[in-house]
Amino acid sequence: MQANYMISDDPLSLDRIRSILTRLEDTIIFSLIERAQFAHNPKIYERGAFQELREVEFSGSWLEWFLKEIETFHAKARRYTSPDEYPFSSGLPQPVLPPLKYPTILYPNTVNVNASIQSFYTRHIVSRITRPATLLLAATKRAKGITGDAEFEDDGNYGSSATIDVEILQAISKRVHYGACIRPHVQPTMLTAFGYPGKFVSESKFRDDPAAFIPHIKSTNRDALAALITKPEVERRLLQRLRKKATLYAQDVGPDGEPLRDASIKIEVDGVVDLYESYIIPLTKEVEVRTCVPTLNLAGEPVNIIGQVEYLLQRLDGMSEEEIATLSKQTKRAS
Repeated sequence: MQANYMISDDPLSLDRIRSILTRLEDTIIFSLIERAQFAHNPKIYERGAFQELREVEFSGSWLEWFLKEIETFHAKARRYTSPDEYPFSSGLPQPVLPPLKYPTILYPNTVNVNASIQSFYTRHIVSRITRPATLLLAATKRAKGITGDAEFEDDGNYGSSATIDVEILQAISKRVHYGACIRPHVQPTMLTAFGYPGKFVSESKFRDDPAAFIPHIKSTNRDALAALITKPEVERRLLQRLRKKATLYAQDVGPDGEPLRDASIKIEVDGVVDLYESYIIPLTKEVEVRTCVPTLNLAGEPVNIIGQVEYLLQRLDGMSEEEIATLSKQTKRAS
């Protein structure tokens, strides 16, 4: 899913933000449904499992090779000069074209949690959403006399599986990072329905009440920062909406446009909800806080956690003591 920052006078308008976050939800759900039609194919996530890649001196996994090849082309097309794009691969080439002049949206930061996203996706999510296809594959193989270890998991669709994996990973990455370090002029309340869209929310919450955040940034108190950005009711509504969407999208419909009652669903709905509840939401909050602590440049310690909290930890970077003191006097604005 792409966002065009060049055709809007206000890239941070409420309607634009709502549209992007809604489309990301839809993109993730539909892509998960596409991946669920293939078996697990765990071989594509094992480093060194393909002799063909070792022969070209690539020691990573099939998926990592896919990511590197795709992101190499995308880097040349200047994808990663966009303020909301984060590559999974390192050592990418410079763009062929000169960079676009994007509006000033983000505060400088180095937060990139794609390694964690790739890890939880390949270790926990893929096996769950592909379980029905994997079991169907095993039954088909047994009918052909193939039994034992050979009957499970691998349907040979390595290219198709990895292609969809890349789409899912890129969508989740954008959802987690979106809005990080944004120079905001929006109210945090308008974003709550979307459940912590990354660094954007942490920045807007910080601007809403700097005095509440700055002491915890100075002391690198991640727990306190996480508490400031956590709203259980927001998370509950988000998960409720996701469940309804996934339930609707997972159904086949008849010629009249109505869901087919006896048709099997295309994906386990609980797995989609768990992806957000157990991974995307916690990781997004970590990103928010992470962008806040190094911002002060006071502790002199490296930041090594992820999420919304990580954004907050970098939020004061480059600011003078006088500027920080002025912000510390700004309390929560009246609603």
